[in-house]
Amino acid sequence: SPAEFSADIGSAKRLLEDISGQEVKGYRAPSFSIGEHNLWAFDCLERTGYRYSSSIYPIRHDHYGMPDAPRFAHRVRAGLLELPVTTARFFERNWPASGGGYFRLLPYALSRWLLRRVNTTDRQPAIFYFHPWEIDPRQPRVAGIDAKTRFRHYVNLQHMEGRLRRLLTDFHWGRVDQVFLPADPVVPGAHR
Repeated sequence: SPAEFSADIGSAKRLLEDISGQEVKGYRAPSFSIGEHNLWAFDCLERTGYRYSSSIYPIRHDHYGMPDAPRFAHRVRAGLLELPVTTARFFERNWPASGGGYFRLLPYALSRWLLRRVNTTDRQPAIFYFHPWEIDPRQPRVAGIDAKTRFRHYVNLQHMEGRLRRLLTDFHWGRVDQVFLPADPVVPGAHR
């Protein structure tokens, strides 16, 4: 419910700020779980003091996604930006271009091409994400999961660290708040 969600994101924000001594400015919903059925979550995020969210993935997926959502940074509330994970648009469809299982599954050259396309054709900075567990190829294997879940979770873990190193040298990167928030202006860098 909105009340439960507000309580959860409020306590998490306060705890992280107490531990770090820094303002928590952004939020990402687990599994990009903000969608057409719960857009009220943006009201909760704004009231709780978050300045940006990266909770919508504008693609078609069996677990998440809002394929008709805007592909680039946009205001969802007066004080809240939504920063969708980067997609490339062709064949009248949005395609995943940045992070997670797609980055592990696709050849690195294709991921690099997609990001460059967004930088040069769309003239937009990219939002890229990964999970800390994705750089640990020796992580324990969970027993009893189906083949699809096992594939999505474990494919190419052994290549992830090397791919990230290449990504860091092939592009200029900055913190989300420094690139997108007007109070902390930085000109988004293009690829090298």
